[in-house]
Amino acid sequence: MPRRSYHNYWVYIITNKPRGVLYIGVTGGIDDRMERHVSGKGSKFSAKYKLKLLVYYEEFQYVLNAIAREKQLKRWHREWKINLIEKSNPNWENLWKPLM
Repeated sequence: MPRRSYHNYWVYIITNKPRGVLYIGVTGGIDDRMERHVSGKGSKFSAKYKLKLLVYYEEFQYVLNAIAREKQLKRWHREWKINLIEKSNPNWENLWKPLM
């Protein structure tokens, strides 16, 4: 298999409603990961709280950068995370559109 020169990794935040429960994750395939969250198979935590709305994401080329950002965001205060989301998505719209 040829080596790809560019990879895509995402740090993302999902929720169940505006200003609801927040989950921060990192993935190498946002579409597959969101399909799993929506079907309740993404993680026990996201299934328990019915977290299905993608409200924030950042894209990275290198996995180590994505992991570092995920860890950074997880250390943030809740209000900082809410401000980050509302800066780019003030209406808490679902940013994930399923593949057709």
